[in-house]
Amino acid sequence: MMQPSRPFGMVLRASRTIPKDVIRQSRISYPERTFGSRFSSSSTGSTSSVGQSPAPERRWSLMRLGLSVAKYTAFLIGSASAGVLLIGGSVFIHDAFTYSEKHLDRVPVSPLALNPKLGGPKNLPIAEVNLDDEENEECIKMAGKPRLVIVGGGWGALGVLKTLNPGDYHVTVIAPETFSTFTPLLPSAAVGTVQVRSLVEPLRKIIARVRGHFLNGYAVDLVMSEQLLEVETIESDGKKKRLYVPYDKLIIAVGSVSSTHGVPGLEHCFQLKTISDARNVRRRVLDNFETASLPTTTPEERKRLLTFVICGGGPTGIETAAEIYDLCQEDIVNYFPKICRKEVSIYIVQSRDHILNTYSENISKYAEQRFARDGIEVVTNARVKEVWKDRVVYTVKVEEKDKDGKIQKVTKEVAVPSNFVLWSTGIAMNPFTRRVSDLLPNQVHRKAIEVDAHLRVVGAPLGTVYALGDAATIETSVVSHILELVDQADKNKDGKIDYNEWKIMVAQIKKKIPMAGPHLEKVRDMFERYDIDHDDSLAINEVATLLAELGNKITSLPATAQVASQQGKYLGHKLSKIARKEVVLAANGISADVGDDVVSKPFHYHHLGSLAYIGNAAVFDFDGLSLMGGLAAMYAWRSIYWSEQVSSRSRALLMFDWVIRGIWGRDLSNI
Repeated sequence: MMQPSRPFGMVLRASRTIPKDVIRQSRISYPERTFGSRFSSSSTGSTSSVGQSPAPERRWSLMRLGLSVAKYTAFLIGSASAGVLLIGGSVFIHDAFTYSEKHLDRVPVSPLALNPKLGGPKNLPIAEVNLDDEENEECIKMAGKPRLVIVGGGWGALGVLKTLNPGDYHVTVIAPETFSTFTPLLPSAAVGTVQVRSLVEPLRKIIARVRGHFLNGYAVDLVMSEQLLEVETIESDGKKKRLYVPYDKLIIAVGSVSSTHGVPGLEHCFQLKTISDARNVRRRVLDNFETASLPTTTPEERKRLLTFVICGGGPTGIETAAEIYDLCQEDIVNYFPKICRKEVSIYIVQSRDHILNTYSENISKYAEQRFARDGIEVVTNARVKEVWKDRVVYTVKVEEKDKDGKIQKVTKEVAVPSNFVLWSTGIAMNPFTRRVSDLLPNQVHRKAIEVDAHLRVVGAPLGTVYALGDAATIETSVVSHILELVDQADKNKDGKIDYNEWKIMVAQIKKKIPMAGPHLEKVRDMFERYDIDHDDSLAINEVATLLAELGNKITSLPATAQVASQQGKYLGHKLSKIARKEVVLAANGISADVGDDVVSKPFHYHHLGSLAYIGNAAVFDFDGLSLMGGLAAMYAWRSIYWSEQVSSRSRALLMFDWVIRGIWGRDLSNI
């Protein structure tokens, strides 16, 4: 007969003296204690005995959860392993097919490429043939195309190279640097938020799309009569050498330099227009913090080292101040003595009433309020008087009471001890731009070369020399075309312009100077306003007054990367159209040099908005719509700049930089 269970492993020996009815009674009552009764009592709050097992349902649910976790964990580990193996295998296969031994024997090179002939006004070598013009059949074919020479490697030049149809021109790019730079993120590179390598793209890789050529040098002079561009190069021994580069069409996209405004001592200032500038700024900023952390540095010297002065309240100056503030908040406070963060002072000296004065008033006020909260001092209506090695002196107008208690404005001079000054206060002509402007007597603009609505340099042979970006400004003077406009509109040749002839003149003005369009909407009102003698016609003097005041209302395009990029893309498309329709133009007796008006409309700028970073926040200004915000706006700002990168390579590098900064912080090494 089966014995009852023996709890706790104890060996029980039933006594023979125990009555059989008791044993039988215990055997009958034992099965009545079912699992259900035991666990139901536990669920009602009764005290369970020690060692009581959990419910089967709960046990199975825990088992299922554990199995699910194990399954998905194994899936993730397997997927990651498969991804690593796939990437590694792809790299291996790529390397296997990429790294191969190539033997280049008997590379054909023209004798004229090795020994160019001399010529031109200065009897310099003329680079009529490039070293790679005869490498293959395609190069030989390209050598016979019209010569398009692009001076510069900035936004305007990139716009042309992106939109130019490959094979239409024999392209040569001349630039002092071998790479293009994404200039809007230079303030970030200046403090290590992103690496400078992420902001550059080799020009040779960009030029390869149009199968062009690259010369590392500076354009210094121009001989328009012989269509020769004088270029200065630097040889291996450091000596400078000049040569001529012939062209059929020349595009001037050399950008600009910073305006000095006649302020002495700018040799002590930093600028932020190139990769070298960003490296120099970063080195000085980190050097200042390292020196300030030394125990031998006096409190006065430490305060001077940690005072950063930015001259100029435009986007570059504002973003640099914001980036320095972020560096202090996120890295300096963690890795340097706390006193270094406490002693930091950031000044922005602005000559206008507000910073970001080209943006909407709401954005300017928002930026000023945020900077005030962050402890960045904004000094408006101030002008830098002079810059010394150890201080900046500026003048500012303040209100003070005189002896009689009357409030009057007085000019106060303020000196700020500092070891870092950034100069970002407007633009001036590049030396080559100034040289071209001096060659043409009708060029009177002080900051850029005047071009017409088709971006052709005014005064140069038609259709041969173009300028764009910071190097150019579209003419806004309407009165200078008065004789041509009157001649085209005065149909009855009576020396007066009636209303119908005025409408013809308005159409001609819009065609010649598209930026005048918004000011010519009320045609009848303008006609009646300037018809002083009320004879229902405009005399020549009345037309001159009207056109002069109209020109004063037209605002020049801003010197921004957005304008330069759009102008470059416009010019690239137009030159490709001219090349494709060259046969048609020739059949109609139209030279390709004057085909701009036939194949393309004048350039029209479409403003896509302005944006600026102000320290873990960003501001946007688009067609009267202002957007200001914190992290969400900052990520929108990043997304826009990320999408505007030149290549997928630079996009990947930029994304990695942002991730690295977010996880490990900025690189504080001074290299």
